[in-house]
Amino acid sequence: MVAARLPLDLDPPVRQIRALLLGLDDHELIASTPCPGWTVATLLDHLMSLAEAFAQAARKGADGLGPGPPPAPSAAHLSPHWRSRLPVLLEELVTAWNDPSAWLGTARAGGVSMSAHEMGIVAAIELVVHGWDLARATGQDFAADPRVLATLIEFLAAGPLDGTPGLFGPRVPIALAEDDDLPRALALTGRDPAWRPPRSRNDPAPELHCEHPPAARSA
Repeated sequence: MVAARLPLDLDPPVRQIRALLLGLDDHELIASTPCPGWTVATLLDHLMSLAEAFAQAARKGADGLGPGPPPAPSAAHLSPHWRSRLPVLLEELVTAWNDPSAWLGTARAGGVSMSAHEMGIVAAIELVVHGWDLARATGQDFAADPRVLATLIEFLAAGPLDGTPGLFGPRVPIALAEDDDLPRALALTGRDPAWRPPRSRNDPAPELHCEHPPAARSA
């Protein structure tokens, strides 16, 4: 009932990521992801940092990432306890944004301020897109909540065609059926929905845009 009073429910994308984590084997930590140069371990490090940053933003707390540019995501920085810690951070993120006051006023993260409503949508974009990244990198199925996708597409479609520096890259032109909301959302962020892991170490993954919203560039 709480989610019905909110502009957007972050619980579905968080549940999807938590399910993906259960299917992730340790040897897949070195696998390539749709983000050029990022392994799965790097992506997990990013997810941990963004979960903390967006939860802090929802609570209108001090910007925990500091005023300067946040450090780049790094597999070397990934906590050895990520399997137990990341699900907790994700649940704390959902709890923070389940408070209706989180969506009011202004929120700040990563040295950037924006309306709390927009910040919440950006948080959802990060969760959905990086959930898809993780699924595609590890060969798992991915399904996004249609109601969440509808909000994300509306938000992303209002942006410029050539992307927004620090937010999203140029849109990827793809042919879509009317009901292909997930590929449409991915393409609007600058990703190619057809991305697949390289077949071998000598077969590099295609260069895709993987910038992140200022609020989530911590890792």
